[in-house]
Amino acid sequence: MTRTVLVLGSAPDAVRARNFDMSAFSATVAINHAWQIQDDWTHLVHAGDFPSDSKPTAKGDQKIVSYESYVPANNAFGGIVYAGGTMAFTTAYWALKTLTPDIIAFCGCDMVYNQPDGQSHFYGKGEADPLRKDPTLQSLEAKANRLLLLALQEECLCVNLSELPDSRLTFPRLAIKQFSDDMSVTKVAMTQSVERGINTIARTEALRLEQKTNCTVPSGDYWRHMEHIHYGELAKIDEAWLKSFNPSKKTVWNTGQSPAELADFV
Repeated sequence: MTRTVLVLGSAPDAVRARNFDMSAFSATVAINHAWQIQDDWTHLVHAGDFPSDSKPTAKGDQKIVSYESYVPANNAFGGIVYAGGTMAFTTAYWALKTLTPDIIAFCGCDMVYNQPDGQSHFYGKGEADPLRKDPTLQSLEAKANRLLLLALQEECLCVNLSELPDSRLTFPRLAIKQFSDDMSVTKVAMTQSVERGINTIARTEALRLEQKTNCTVPSGDYWRHMEHIHYGELAKIDEAWLKSFNPSKKTVWNTGQSPAELADFV
């Protein structure tokens, strides 16, 4: 059985998860307010400044996760400065380290805020945290590439369940109707497709620059140590990550392909 983790964000699109068959997922990890969308969440990962009165009461095996747990998990993959200081990425690295999934599926994490009605989150208009001026968030696409490729090193595939036309996530898309208990064939085929778009030279350079720059803040509160963090150096690292993955086409795996068709899909 494939171990698949659903990461649920707070975009308006995330309310589709109310109709998901949750038996397809080994764990459902809600970010901040997203616990309100789906009662069957297994983990809530919240930011350090998340209001206490906004937290639910955990029931049964549900767990609430804060920075004491997600900062060390992010440090295992180079730290929050390189991962990107917003909760979609922070949560994903925690899930990758702690839950050791085969697939991480994202819903409501597109980080686009151009809804015609002005609604930025499922609960109304909120603060677009990923768009704030921050040296770790100069390129959300670069950070998405980084997560995709580091997850692959852990034999985990990141996919995007979004049905929006645009997304800041660079992961291949997969329709929710494609999910089942056993995703092994689909995972192999999609991984092969992703691997064809990897620039190994750029990936190696990105990791080399991270090691050389050494902008690590083990406590996670990098904003308190800005004297050690430089926009220019992080921009060069982002540029390398952007070059590290370039899919040959916008990939949407939602047409019910057979295993043979999946293997040939580019």
